[in-house]
Formats: sequence, C-alpha cells, structure tokens
Amino acid sequence: MNNTRRTFFFALAAGGSMLSTVAKSQAKLDEKDPQALALGYFADAAKTDTKKFPKYAAGQVCTNCALYQGKASDAWGGCPLFAGKQVAGKGWCNAWAKKG
Repeated sequence: MNNTRRTFFFALAAGGSMLSTVAKSQAKLDEKDPQALALGYFADAAKTDTKKFPKYAAGQVCTNCALYQGKASDAWGGCPLFAGKQVAGKGWCNAWAKKG
C-alpha cells in the first residue's frame, strides 16, 4: 500500500472516531428547552400529558421513533429536531413517527 492510500485510511479512521466522540459529548436535551416545550418533549414518555398530547400512545418512545439517531439500546441519542442535543431513549415528543 502506498503512503497516500495509507494516509487516507488513517485519516478516515481518525475522523470516524472523532465523530463518535463528538456525538457522545453532546448536551442532553432539557424538558424546559424552548424547542422541547414547543414539541411536547418528555424525557420519560410515561409522564407525557395525554390530555395536552392525545397523539401519545403507550409504548411510543424515542428509541422506536423514525427520527431517533441512536441504537435501540442507547439511553441517549441524537434527533434532527433538536440539533446539537441528545434526547432520552425513553423520551417522547409530539413529532414521534413509527420507525419503518
């Protein structure tokens, strides 16, 4: 393998681990965050106000939402609706959509 190719793969591996570190260091979304309030986010889906958010159904959590960017087993993961912050895997918001 020549040096250019070796350098490329080394840089690719280093970049991937850096992205993983950045994702893990993101702040956790606070329920009092303005965006969280606007979307009815609850860190614990069981505490969702069903009168205010009748769309909620038992069993709906961030980990089984189409927007969740973590693994189903992750306690926290990314969500494009809350850029730069992680949502609780057991959480819920009014934008929940069934994972296809």
